[in-house]
Amino acid sequence: MEIADLPIATSHRANLLAAGYSSLAALSAASPPRLARDLSIEVHEAEEILKVAVGANKSKGADGPSTSSVLKGAQNAWDMLSDEQSRRHINTGSADLNNILGGGIHCKEVTEIGGVPGVGKTQLGIQLAINVQIPVEYGGLGGKAVYIDTEGSFMVERVYQIAEGCISDILEYFPHCHDKAPAGQEKLKPESFLADIYYFRICSYTEQIAVINYLEKFLGEHKDVRIVIIDSVTFHFRQDFDDMALRTRVLSGLSLKLMKLSKAYNLAVVLLNQVTTKFTEGSFQLTLALGDSWSHSCTNRLILYWNGNERYGYLDKSPSLPVASAPYAVTIKGVRDAVNSNSKRVRFLVMPSCVNWVLVLEQ
Repeated sequence: MEIADLPIATSHRANLLAAGYSSLAALSAASPPRLARDLSIEVHEAEEILKVAVGANKSKGADGPSTSSVLKGAQNAWDMLSDEQSRRHINTGSADLNNILGGGIHCKEVTEIGGVPGVGKTQLGIQLAINVQIPVEYGGLGGKAVYIDTEGSFMVERVYQIAEGCISDILEYFPHCHDKAPAGQEKLKPESFLADIYYFRICSYTEQIAVINYLEKFLGEHKDVRIVIIDSVTFHFRQDFDDMALRTRVLSGLSLKLMKLSKAYNLAVVLLNQVTTKFTEGSFQLTLALGDSWSHSCTNRLILYWNGNERYGYLDKSPSLPVASAPYAVTIKGVRDAVNSNSKRVRFLVMPSCVNWVLVLEQ
């Protein structure tokens, strides 16, 4: 049972989620005075909520697995390596980006993609939502996508363009295969790609928490989903939160939930992140938002940045891959390998040695 399913007042359920209680285990561990303070309610009301939570825990065997089930599910390192080597990857659209990422975006992992406005974060997110649907016979996963939009940057017309670009590439690289599979031809239509993206528009951090908590049920009913994209994970938490300690606790709970979902349902989680400024060593520098503690919440971290007139991706963090960078381009067909560009604008350069950002104005 989830927090959202507890037989208590709707207002109490919403307040619990907003206060960062994302699981029955976390709620059951709270004391009545602390819960009353977090929800701004009377102590006796908090005691009643805790009684319901404890009862739900006992009947359901708690939110998480028991010690015995964890021990029974132990794996040896060889099985883990075999599992990793057999995993499929989601193509980014750029061979160079795929190379530094070890083949593309990994399933069963959480990948953070950050960068300045206009560098192509949303474009890459949409590209992944399309590419995850490439049929298996054409080298894809044949899955579906969940796109959680917190900023309103998801443009359906652009999604349609990128779907057309993906189909164009498939027909170019596999000129004869599609003729032999009528069912495959039906899949290779932009309308089919758009129909397999489940879209959630989020307007507050409480809605974001609620949707992420609802994902487990949704994924259980849609087992062919292979990627969840949040664009961006940052927006509402930067706008609406004054209590930084509470924000950290809420975000930690969400990241753990997303990691659990990625492994349980064999899918990739991609979190798009914004940048923020901080004053360091006498100058303003850019860094990814949500602070240093958030950087530990993801398996991989890809930073997108400008280098002159070219976009680059910098693999800042990975448990198994070396630090590396690669150019890419955003074209009318979507994310592709880099091409020359003569456009001029404000550029943000990342210094790979220390992963700090420096603002540079082009002459």
